[in-house]
Amino acid sequence: MNSFRRSHPSITDLEPYSQGSLDLLEASDAYLGALYPPESNHLTSPDDLAQPHVRFLGYQIGLDVVACGAVKILEDSTGRYGEIKRVFVRPDFRGRGISKALLAALEAHLIDQGVNLSRLETGIHQPEALGLYQRFGYVERGPYGDYALDPLSVFMEKNLIR
Repeated sequence: MNSFRRSHPSITDLEPYSQGSLDLLEASDAYLGALYPPESNHLTSPDDLAQPHVRFLGYQIGLDVVACGAVKILEDSTGRYGEIKRVFVRPDFRGRGISKALLAALEAHLIDQGVNLSRLETGIHQPEALGLYQRFGYVERGPYGDYALDPLSVFMEKNLIR
């Protein structure tokens, strides 16, 4: 039996400046930097993740944080919405349902906060991420917030109230 099954995984709030968080963010930056030019990477910094309107979660197995994800609660002319950011799973832990668990927890947080709409931006070179979001019911839309149209970006949203 591998250590993944023996450990009791949990989803916990992360402190953006903890070493585990910084390691995941650095790995995410490197991964995205290899796929897209800097102008097409819309990364959220630890400073942004530490803001009161952001929930930053980690997936922990034993003492190791192996994945992260965040949601910002924002508002525009259409009302309040959540923006999913920084969903990243270490390569050696992919394919185990961790990103699904994190996304479900982020959506549950939005619902708990009375936010009925979730949005995100991801890239065209990330078929696994696109597939995950589509399976969760996200549909493509145009740019929102401060985003501009970018041929390397895919903008999506989901109504959380059915």
